[in-house]
Amino acid sequence: MKKKWFAALVMVTLLCGGAFAAEEGKLVINGSTTILPFAQLASERFMENHPQVRISLSGGGSGNGIKALIDGTADIANASRAMKDSEKENAKKNGVEPFETVVALDCIVAIVHPENEVKNLTLEQLKDIYTGKVENWKEVGGADSAIVVVGRDSSSGTYGTWQEMVVEKGDSKDNKSRVTAKAQVAASSGAMLSTVAGNKFAIGYDGIGYVDKTVRGLEVGGVAPTAENAEAGKYPLSRELYMYTNGEPKGNVKAFMDFMLSDDGQKIVAETGFIPVKK
Repeated sequence: MKKKWFAALVMVTLLCGGAFAAEEGKLVINGSTTILPFAQLASERFMENHPQVRISLSGGGSGNGIKALIDGTADIANASRAMKDSEKENAKKNGVEPFETVVALDCIVAIVHPENEVKNLTLEQLKDIYTGKVENWKEVGGADSAIVVVGRDSSSGTYGTWQEMVVEKGDSKDNKSRVTAKAQVAASSGAMLSTVAGNKFAIGYDGIGYVDKTVRGLEVGGVAPTAENAEAGKYPLSRELYMYTNGEPKGNVKAFMDFMLSDDGQKIVAETGFIPVKK
């Protein structure tokens, strides 16, 4: 059974003895709320086997995690998108050499209330809804009711991926589409889930690990958001999930990253509803 994970700027501090970022005996992990479910469980199990290590884990969005890595206040940045060129430049200026590790795969799932009649939308229809071109469910085969659009804040990696894959799809470099000004903003993956679950006419999007029975995931172009379809490259809104470190991992950081990519770590990825990169 999938759990609900609520992570709007939540600080989850997992104690087991130790000290601060980059200090001996402590790891600071910051970033994507999408990654929090398996990062939290992995941190707990890692510390059971490494009682000398304390892990401080927080959400706040991919952008915030990457900034913390660049600023030297985090050892690992969780990100649901790849680093931007501008972030790499800032890292270089600070003497930080970002090292990217793919730790899981994900489907970004378009979600609606379970009572919504609509079960499938094309990428073009999703774009039209999020840019405000389509404002009523009846225009896409649903009830005669206004669509309540719910998006994420710009610090979210999921926001950035949705912009790229849906909102700006097919746009020229100099003429990018924008999300409708009427859209509500959810501060985290958990907040997105609860917002859509609480509004019969809402539409939102979330990582596959967050989607539970309180909402319904839509097919996109007739393809269901499943692990099998993501691995086969059939589902159009699939993505990689990353952990960034300053250079190749060493010491406790390496030990944690090795655990994350181990059989046990990848089982945790699957347990929390995401898609392992190693089987």
